[in-house]
Amino acid sequence: MPLREDERRLLRALKPRLRPFDDEALNAEPTPALLDAAITPIESFFVRNNGWLPKLENPKDWTLTVDGEVERPCVLSLQALRAFEPVSVTAVLECAGNGRAGFDPPTDGVQWARGAVGCAHWTGIRLADVLRHAGVKPSAIYTGHHSGDVQTNGSGAAAISRGIPIEKALSPETLLAFTMNGEALPFLHGGPLRLVVPGYPGSAWQKWLTRIALRDREHDGEKMTGTDYRLPRMPVPPGEPFDERDFEVITAMPVNSLITTPAENFSVRAGSLLHVHGFAWSGRAPVASVTISADGGATWQPAELEPEGERFAWRRFTATLQLDQMGPVSIRAKAADAAGNVQPDEPPWNPRGYCNHSVHRVAGTVVP
Repeated sequence: MPLREDERRLLRALKPRLRPFDDEALNAEPTPALLDAAITPIESFFVRNNGWLPKLENPKDWTLTVDGEVERPCVLSLQALRAFEPVSVTAVLECAGNGRAGFDPPTDGVQWARGAVGCAHWTGIRLADVLRHAGVKPSAIYTGHHSGDVQTNGSGAAAISRGIPIEKALSPETLLAFTMNGEALPFLHGGPLRLVVPGYPGSAWQKWLTRIALRDREHDGEKMTGTDYRLPRMPVPPGEPFDERDFEVITAMPVNSLITTPAENFSVRAGSLLHVHGFAWSGRAPVASVTISADGGATWQPAELEPEGERFAWRRFTATLQLDQMGPVSIRAKAADAAGNVQPDEPPWNPRGYCNHSVHRVAGTVVP
């Protein structure tokens, strides 16, 4: 079933420079060059969906239900939610499938290059404040998220219903967001209300949020079980059988980097200077360093990192290279975080193609 024409028109109107995928759900990504800003413009931000978009409702009629393992189940309007203390966070949002096209052998799923990531300024309220308002029972160990997007098979079933551990739900950086980059949260990005879960994969950042149910077990909603958004605890060689019970939910995202300049297939004159810059981020610990290679990884030189800002924002790196040898060249970026995690040279293969955080390569040519 092809992408619905109304969704295709919406994407063309709001994000004309993004590359859409030939998929039943609306998915599109920018080139790295469109991500060369500390705060990713909304028009350059990737779009990720697991199903059809929900019907656009009047925000004045929007409500959020909080129930499950709480003392005081409640239904809150947007106006009631806005009465809580407003807070903001700058954070990277990255799809767990970002870089899936780099796996060999290929895996199923949207074949993202490296553009399913962006860094935005989010404003809303702390999820913890709302949950405490409802009274979190000691039995609550996980959240369950619910929204209005539905599967593309016409069944009307939920497209996705993810959750997060209660500890992350109660962390001060986890928000219910109303705005993105100072604007009312766009519909394509979950408006009027979405979760912001810094450091976690985009699947946890549920859009068009209508209900949060606290659970006394790990949530088992749509796209939460089996191998969906899960990694094997032990390596699974391609083609080998595996047991779904040996997979665990992806939580903190691994350290990663993106070269935004130069662009793929660049050319530079021999002996001239090549300026390299991009961003690095990690859901596990603050970024500590970035190194750059222009000789296939034989040698690496340190890049300069901009001063550290907010914990879950990305950090710009810059480097200047002099390339003297003519012919093909590959520029590589490798980031490390403060916990000692380092980008691998090759993506860690897994059956669903998640968390490709291998060093980013940009190919070019040194010309006379």
